[in-house]
Amino acid sequence: MADIKDPAIAEAYEKVRSDKDETMWMLLDYESDKSNKLVLTATGTGGVPDFVSNLQPQRASFGFVRVKYANDEHSFREKFALVVWIGEEVKIMRRAKVSVHLSDVKSIIRSYSIEISASNANDLKEDEVVQRLRRAGGANYDRSKFD
Repeated sequence: MADIKDPAIAEAYEKVRSDKDETMWMLLDYESDKSNKLVLTATGTGGVPDFVSNLQPQRASFGFVRVKYANDEHSFREKFALVVWIGEEVKIMRRAKVSVHLSDVKSIIRSYSIEISASNANDLKEDEVVQRLRRAGGANYDRSKFD
């Protein structure tokens, strides 16, 4: 079981969800290599590339990202993604614990459109994330395809 009791985690989640706050993402990391305690290590106001720049190959992390994209020339959508990051250099035991700890993380990060498992930056290219969010979002009202 992961320790996610730090109130800063829930506060950061609410900030990312809020339309009144500029925070676009949050990142949770393990306190140490041997710890099961998750701590808020970063938040940011940039987009997916800004979030990805904070991920490290030797860490297992959880992220929550607000993604804003154009629906058509007149409107946009905002959707959320839960990111499960297991860097390529993460040790075997930590890798195994991430899947168990994910359910604890989901007790705080409850509302998202897609869940992305990633191990390198190529897994989180912004265009591909947006494409997955579009597919998960259902109807596509981009009128340019019909005109």
